[in-house]
Amino acid sequence: MNLYPSNQTDLFEHKEIFNQISKLDEKDNFPSKILLSGEKGIGKSTLAYHLINYVLSKNEDHPYDYENNKIHSENKSFKLIQNKSNPNFNLIDVIEDKKNIDINQIRELIINLNKSSFNKKKRFILIDNIELLNINSINALLKILEEPNENINFILINNNKRVLPTLKSRCLNFKVFLTKTQSFKIINLLFKNDINNIVNNELIDNYVTPGKLFNLIYLSKEYNLDILNFDLHTTIKTMIRDKIYKKDKSIIEIIYSFIELYFRNNISIKNISLLQSYHYFLKKINNTKVYNLDEETLFMEFEDKILNG
Repeated sequence: MNLYPSNQTDLFEHKEIFNQISKLDEKDNFPSKILLSGEKGIGKSTLAYHLINYVLSKNEDHPYDYENNKIHSENKSFKLIQNKSNPNFNLIDVIEDKKNIDINQIRELIINLNKSSFNKKKRFILIDNIELLNINSINALLKILEEPNENINFILINNNKRVLPTLKSRCLNFKVFLTKTQSFKIINLLFKNDINNIVNNELIDNYVTPGKLFNLIYLSKEYNLDILNFDLHTTIKTMIRDKIYKKDKSIIEIIYSFIELYFRNNISIKNISLLQSYHYFLKKINNTKVYNLDEETLFMEFEDKILNG
């Protein structure tokens, strides 16, 4: 099982936003620039792919199932996007091993948009992780957002980071969110099981998203982590001791979130020392991300000072 947004044929939540935008389309007024903002892993990109299929699959065999918010797996447009060969769809995202969306990606996009269309359908540009656009990329993007070619529609995905006002002002903005209950519901549907039978409650915070839970469950199976019976202390210690983060980079972000959760669960006004450690490690995590520092030093220090302290 994978949770790539492009593969998700079911839209479990966010139907209100979907309906708002689809109603605009019924009036032949589909927004040319949409910004979807919210926590990473809550289904913003999945929502975008469903909106795109809803529009592109019209007049095709197996069109979008509007009543059930479902993409038909045999639909032509869906299959072409899966094969990365849909002439009416472009995805811009961070290239693996890069930190930012490069200016060359935007330049290539501009060249493609200036080419003649293969058909009269709308063309969609999905830009994921727009907070990772560098300043040159943003400036180039602003030019094409200001006056996009006819029949071209942009959907931008932002993971609750600051967006330049000049970029935000050009878009129809939607705040996307899930409650903890909704996140649990989605995971239960994906795994056909109760989350409480899969993950120890200590490993789940109030800001959990289906994407985070899915990654945790998937990685726990791959690296034999007993996340049902391990408490938070044991889970972090095992991840650091066995250096699992060296085997899979995605585990680094999980450990970061677990470190924050550990402090939130144990901190108190009376424990000034732990409060100071909390601020110290938050700053260290931020510096490690920003300056691409060695996370191993941070993890070893946390284990020594906090877990073994």
